Amino acid sequence: MQDNIHNLTRSTDDVVIVGGGLAGLFCALKLAPRPVTLISAAPLGQGASSAWAQGGIAAAMADGDTPEAHAADTIAVGGSIVDEAVALGIAREAGLRIHDLLAYGVPFDRDLEGRLAVGREAAHSARRIVHVRGDGAGAAIIAALSQAVRRTPSIRLLEGFVAEALLTEDGAVTGLQLRETGNSAARPILLASRTVVLATGGLGHLYAVTTNPPEASGSGLAIAAHAGAVVADPEFVQFHPTAIMVGRDPAPLATEALRGEGATLINGDGERFMTALHPLGELAPRDIVARGVFAEIAAGRGAFLDARDALGTRFADKFPTVHASCIAAGIDPATQAIPIAPAAHYHMGGIAVDARGRSSIDGLWAGGEVSSTGAHGANRLASNSLLEAVVYAARMADDIAGRTILSPARVPDALVTPRGGAPDAAAVTRLRATMSAHVGVIRDNDGLAEAVRSFAALEREATNAAVRNMAISALLVATAAWTRRESRGAHFRIDHPADVPALAQRTMTTLAAAREVAENLTGRPMPRTAQSMIA
Repeated sequence: MQDNIHNLTRSTDDVVIVGGGLAGLFCALKLAPRPVTLISAAPLGQGASSAWAQGGIAAAMADGDTPEAHAADTIAVGGSIVDEAVALGIAREAGLRIHDLLAYGVPFDRDLEGRLAVGREAAHSARRIVHVRGDGAGAAIIAALSQAVRRTPSIRLLEGFVAEALLTEDGAVTGLQLRETGNSAARPILLASRTVVLATGGLGHLYAVTTNPPEASGSGLAIAAHAGAVVADPEFVQFHPTAIMVGRDPAPLATEALRGEGATLINGDGERFMTALHPLGELAPRDIVARGVFAEIAAGRGAFLDARDALGTRFADKFPTVHASCIAAGIDPATQAIPIAPAAHYHMGGIAVDARGRSSIDGLWAGGEVSSTGAHGANRLASNSLLEAVVYAARMADDIAGRTILSPARVPDALVTPRGGAPDAAAVTRLRATMSAHVGVIRDNDGLAEAVRSFAALEREATNAAVRNMAISALLVATAAWTRRESRGAHFRIDHPADVPALAQRTMTTLAAAREVAENLTGRPMPRTAQSMIA
């Protein structure tokens, strides 16, 4: 049920879940009939990367396939740092979670005999991807779960509010500080609770070019890190190589299926460039294609997807969504090459959690893209993100359900974040440009050091909590990337292009450690406490 913030009790026994994507919605439903307050920055069903997922959910449910084979594929692409026990556990629970989603009304595609239809995607050794109407799984899942949440009387829904600070005392969660989305002048609301789940999504919108919605700005990661939570693998960000550069933010995608149909990648001189970089040319692994596209753009030649010969007038019928995006921007892909660039797509890093979704802070769980379970390692296998989100949402609900209900903490007398200034649009633009230029597809020591100095200065100087949280998340990514002097998975250092076997381990860090790196690079002290960071 919808609840007005002005009637919301400042102190609650409810489980408080922040985030209206797959992990947040599924966890809330699994907790019923236990009271839950679900906080969503955007209207339910909007603003979640889950809803934009065009792939499906990986699950070894077909004859001849096994969870062990699924886990092996996951491990093979993860850059030698996947937690193998985690990957196997998720694969083994996949079937149960698919049946849960069916029970909630998700209309997965079926074959002529009524069985779940399964497709195959890159790096999977078997057909194991369940879809909805081909490329609509994310939207259909979020729509079905949103309807179920609205029908569940134990779930109190609070839309249009963002969590801008996590309240803690003696290493345990005591609540959250909320503010109306997009209204920096509004007085914050303090909500006391000893049981908080963060499911706020990723950080793609820290980059100038991304496929993620604006809500994916790293806020959940930032508030957890600021409260002292351990953060895992923040340097590993996956990029999609062919975002369409038509002036839209977020950028629409040109599906990889276009290259499967024979479309080529060319630069501004009309030259194909991938054939010199990999034997598979345009069909090389995603990270290699992304680096090839990025290099052409960095060299000033630009990059384009050319489907004129391969598809021509058949483009509109074969790929109507991409065609519509191009036509709306004044590009006819049947007769013109499509300008492209790599786009931030998925964050493998996040709040470090255990097998139950518990963070290093007592009373704080995290699930979905804001978390890091160890399942993805340095590079995510296709269609594993929605699976991980739903598996860990169920695990968190089970873990919380077995937890003794504690009396709510006392609401603090003072705000963690007093009323601050309006967001500095120019500062946000600079941050996003810096992330794309120096903490993006191709990285090096000098660029990363420049990024660290820039984000450290922004964290010190920002008066707006949302901007400062963006700076914190950017700083975590940049410092971890600067520290990892090798190339592994989605993390590519042009000055350290090879992997180093001794570094085949996950990153575990904190905001304090990131600030120490920044201090060494800037020579200036960084904030030490939550109060000094925001007050």
